[in-house]
Amino acid sequence: MQLANVVLAQIGWFAAVLGAAHDRPLWGLACGLAVIAWHIAVSSRPAQEAALVALVCLIGFVSETIHVALGNIGYPSGQPLAHLPPYWMIGLWGLFAIQLNVTLRWLRPRLWLAVVLGAIAGPASFASGVRLGGASFIHATPALAELVVGWAVLMPLLVWLSIRFDGVIVEAVIHADLPETAHA
Repeated sequence: MQLANVVLAQIGWFAAVLGAAHDRPLWGLACGLAVIAWHIAVSSRPAQEAALVALVCLIGFVSETIHVALGNIGYPSGQPLAHLPPYWMIGLWGLFAIQLNVTLRWLRPRLWLAVVLGAIAGPASFASGVRLGGASFIHATPALAELVVGWAVLMPLLVWLSIRFDGVIVEAVIHADLPETAHA
């Protein structure tokens, strides 16, 4: 499940970013939505996982709307209105959400590490999308500062939400005691 989650989420990410870069944002979004649908379908509690995806997408919509309003980031396609973020970006937040209870589950007891990871990995992922043409930095330094602060704040919140809306229950592993060997 973890390997499939990582691979499919990355395929969805590339499809969304490259779709936007090549003026085909709907194709990328469709791929991402298919990955999200697969994840929810194989989850042990699909309603919980779907609720997490919806909440993370809502948080992403607010976050991305702030980025658009600040004017330091631009997008080549997929914005229905100039003051709103592109729909494929909200799809990326959904793809991120499906990783919270699977590949990023290890962050749960380490919220301080979620702050650090968010501050580094969030902007790095965004910068990768910029290099692929899915977005652009209009003013690079303020854009990166926004991303660092935003992800440092949001990552522990998202990890906390994943605990509250855990649709991927990890079965407890029961270790059977081995029979004791008799000593002569």
